[in-house]
Amino acid sequence: MLYRAFLRVVDRLPLPSRRVQLLIALSVLGTQAGIAVTGAIVRVTASGLGCPTWPQCFPGSFTPVGVSEVPVLHQAVEFGNRLLTFVVTLCAALIVLAVTRARRRREVLIYAWLMPAGTVLQAGIGGITVLSGLLWWTVALHLLASMLMVWVAAVMYAKVAAPDDGVDTVRAPAPLRRLTALSGVALAGVLVAGTLVTAAGPHAGDKSIERPVARLEIEITTLAHLHSQLLIGYLALLVGLGFGLYATGITTPVRNRFFVLIGLVLAQSLVGVVQYFTDVPAALVAIHVGGAALCTAATAALWASLHTRERLPVATPEPDTQPA
Repeated sequence: MLYRAFLRVVDRLPLPSRRVQLLIALSVLGTQAGIAVTGAIVRVTASGLGCPTWPQCFPGSFTPVGVSEVPVLHQAVEFGNRLLTFVVTLCAALIVLAVTRARRRREVLIYAWLMPAGTVLQAGIGGITVLSGLLWWTVALHLLASMLMVWVAAVMYAKVAAPDDGVDTVRAPAPLRRLTALSGVALAGVLVAGTLVTAAGPHAGDKSIERPVARLEIEITTLAHLHSQLLIGYLALLVGLGFGLYATGITTPVRNRFFVLIGLVLAQSLVGVVQYFTDVPAALVAIHVGGAALCTAATAALWASLHTRERLPVATPEPDTQPA
């Protein structure tokens, strides 16, 4: 009943074109990746408790207040990150309205509704992170949830781009599609290991002496080696996938996505190596998180491109060859 009322309201909105739907879907993907980067900036600037309460910034105020205990810069950085949540929420709401008004197919609607649902989940995890005093595992969970939302947003974009009146098109054999999914699992392992490296590293998110942030008590070199080995495994799966795709006849869209993904993974690896030998400078942490979001989106895009929908070619009538 509520959903029918929602549909009646949505039907009064202008009908969004396919281009508008794609632009909104792209904005959803961009904001999901962007808030992960701003979250990294919060951590490396030690602004994690710039707003020490949640959902308010300070007790009795949703905005920063002038208190000497918390530097103005830390308040501004953390509050700015919280404000970006509203942009993420707006984009998530817009994609729901757009695809609902356009009466898109069921799977598009499901992916669209996952975006506001994920935003609510992320807000809850963010609250737990602040209220727990930036416990390392809550920070790790917060980043991993962001990467999951980036994956879903990338697949959603592919679903929005595919025509509703098309037919299912498989661009790779089932074993290669399963190998692509396995590479996604390997990427998840790389991301988890990366959060552990961060949890044991120098950027705790807050430098308060009165309430030091609890860190993961494992040698960071060991975790860095685990992270790099998992990355090598992920890259090896991608190389094997590439050979398999070429052996079975790779299409241009799949080929383009594959090469973009390989380039991103290699660039991300280079950033990680530089981080390791330069004692993890703050600027590279934000770049590395952005690279992780790009690799996640590219892997999701490759996976989605192997089983998509395409319009049937318009049949042209044969000329009449019968004698007059």
